[in-house]
Amino acid sequence: MSSVLVLGSANADLVVEVARRPAGGETVLGGDTAVMPGGKGANTAVAAARVGGSVDLLGAVGSDQYGALLRDSLTSSGVGTGFVRTSDRPTGIAYITVTPDGENAIVVAPGANGDVAPSDVDAVPAAGFAVLVCSLEVPVPTVEHAVAWAARHGIRPVLNLSPVAELSPGTLALLDPLIVNEHEAAQLAPTFEALLDLGPRSAVVTLGARGAAVVTPDGVVEVPAPAVTPVDTTGAGDAFAGALAARLATGDGLVAAAGYAARVAATSVTSSGAQPSYPLAADVLPSRADR
Repeated sequence: MSSVLVLGSANADLVVEVARRPAGGETVLGGDTAVMPGGKGANTAVAAARVGGSVDLLGAVGSDQYGALLRDSLTSSGVGTGFVRTSDRPTGIAYITVTPDGENAIVVAPGANGDVAPSDVDAVPAAGFAVLVCSLEVPVPTVEHAVAWAARHGIRPVLNLSPVAELSPGTLALLDPLIVNEHEAAQLAPTFEALLDLGPRSAVVTLGARGAAVVTPDGVVEVPAPAVTPVDTTGAGDAFAGALAARLATGDGLVAAAGYAARVAATSVTSSGAQPSYPLAADVLPSRADR
């Protein structure tokens, strides 16, 4: 049985490069559309598996060409798909524009991801899992059910609060850690330390090129990321979450796991796409201190 269970979305990413994003009512010509496997859940699972994690994805896809694309990508990356259900709805799609500076803007049509239900969680045998990592492109009630399920079975619940949604105090109190980026953190609390006032046992704030901040009752510890020239930042946060979960499952402490995850995320932005950019363990960039 796998040691990491990922609950989240599986989407086809339709990616187009543009010189700039259109304003309201404006049409901008872009490059050719690239179709790539994505979705926060699938991305997280692939990132964890590529750095050596033993991983299963819990989610749903449609019975269409995009669903087949995602199943193939997951399987080829070593992710278990026994808990990926085929829905009557179409596979989720993310429409992504990427500008020359590597930044992206994304619209998601959830499709089959909206069918992931608490009963899907209850059908998973808990034995053997060390970490559950969730994101929020699937229904929030299902995520909250999964977090409670994990806690009951002694599985460490990790949640990437992306996209931002309101969670119950009971769910927040079980998270170890809550993962947010610095923009999400600013929406939630006036300081990083104040994130713990929301209830989680710990928090990790991703800081883009600067790395990440680990927040525990003992204080805030920042871990750096290698300096890179970004090509495409799509899926970098998911790469971070997957690598973090994989290292926590092996027994790493939170600071060490976050430091490794920052290196994986930095490596990922040096290539195009989400899942295609995720490195194998041997290809992860060293820390600044190791250079």
